[in-house]
Amino acid sequence: MLFNSLSFLIFFPIVTILYYLVPHKARWALLLAASYVFYMCWNAAYALLLLTSTVVTYACALLMDRSRTRASKKAFLIGSLVINLGILFVFKYFEFFTSGLYAVLDRLQVSYTPVAYSLLLPVGISFYTFQALGYAIDVYRGDVAVQKHFGKYALFVAFFPQLVAGPIERSRNLLPQFDEVHVFDYDNAVSGLKLMLWGYYKKIVIADTLCVAVNTVYNNITAFDGMAITIATLLFSVQIFCDFSGYSDIARGCARMLGFRLMVNFDHPYFSHTVQEFWRRWHISLSTWFKDYVYIPLGGNRKGKLRRSLNLLLTFLISGLWHGADLTFLVWGGVHGLYQVIGRQTQRLRTRAGDAVFHGKGILLRNGVKIAITFSLTCFAWIFFRANSMQDAFYAVSHLFDWSALNAATLFSVLKQVFGTRAELYRLLATLPLFLAASAVDRFVGINRLVSKWPRVVRFLCYVLVVVYILLFARAELQDFIYFQF
Repeated sequence: MLFNSLSFLIFFPIVTILYYLVPHKARWALLLAASYVFYMCWNAAYALLLLTSTVVTYACALLMDRSRTRASKKAFLIGSLVINLGILFVFKYFEFFTSGLYAVLDRLQVSYTPVAYSLLLPVGISFYTFQALGYAIDVYRGDVAVQKHFGKYALFVAFFPQLVAGPIERSRNLLPQFDEVHVFDYDNAVSGLKLMLWGYYKKIVIADTLCVAVNTVYNNITAFDGMAITIATLLFSVQIFCDFSGYSDIARGCARMLGFRLMVNFDHPYFSHTVQEFWRRWHISLSTWFKDYVYIPLGGNRKGKLRRSLNLLLTFLISGLWHGADLTFLVWGGVHGLYQVIGRQTQRLRTRAGDAVFHGKGILLRNGVKIAITFSLTCFAWIFFRANSMQDAFYAVSHLFDWSALNAATLFSVLKQVFGTRAELYRLLATLPLFLAASAVDRFVGINRLVSKWPRVVRFLCYVLVVVYILLFARAELQDFIYFQF
């Protein structure tokens, strides 16, 4: 069931009304049933995988809690990790691994026939697997008390607003909320609806509009030159942000209307001054997950500069692979890992260079240059993320700076070529500048604080205008959220 589908717009109000009508003691059961219905609307059979991950981590956590020795605790944790990551490997990475092994053996002239099978990737498997494993690791460390109520733990893993694309919640934040008594709150409902509305705007009006141009170029990239590739890459950077943060906003808005608080997953990432800051603002639930459960256990920055660099590279390579079973994602993660290593090694040099270049020229100019450089580096890495193959990525990189024929006429011609029709181009011009301006205002002023000062009638008209935009720009064919494939 997609957030941007008619079925969800019927499903969610019904669940919300029933939630506040049933007694508190029965609410977990209602939400658990609703969550499984939500997931089974996509593929009912794969709900068994969700249930398996839930049962395994629940049982292993109980066994860890009852264990008297560190060794037995560790054994149960390893069992949980092996089973869950094994399921993830079979459904997401097995074909990638066997094809890679076949390519290596073929180079070595070793006869090998790869196993031929194809499985449909379960929606959200990477998200709920990591959420469940985070709980198991927390119990092992003693950071959280074991949850003995199976139903509430199952709800923690399957909670429908954030089930298929996050945020990847922590047990210490979400689990206790299932014991809270939630009374319908008008302010919560209004703020939740605002979040959902903004999320729908970002997804339907911005991301789905940009999707057309981005797909036109990246699905036939050898037919385009550097100007078109650059434009498509810039548009993709906005598309993926609006698509993914739009989902997170809708998820947080739904949860808030039910009385739950989900973590903020995005915090104006494209206004970051460094790539390191970018990862503190982009997909925060995943970046902090990798920091707490991968980077720090590897040694973090406690074992010298060389080990820190290796830990960073390995963490980002794993992060890239988490996003997809393809070499393009691995390279994307590696590029960001290199950014992190180089950024840390050159921090003092960059500070001195900035002091020399921008001395007496104002902090705004200096920060603006930092933001522009960070955004450019991020966009370059997005090429590998979006490319359909490494061949396409290498073509894009090698032709990226081919701007020899740049002028106003060629730019307009390229824009028409990228968007296919003038109507698609006009859709962009009617929405993107307004969105970018609103994002800048929100980052530096705070759009909620600004809008709250306006007369109620003006605010109401703004909300109506957003709804009109969504209805006007909604496409007949529903567009999946990008992160559903992960």
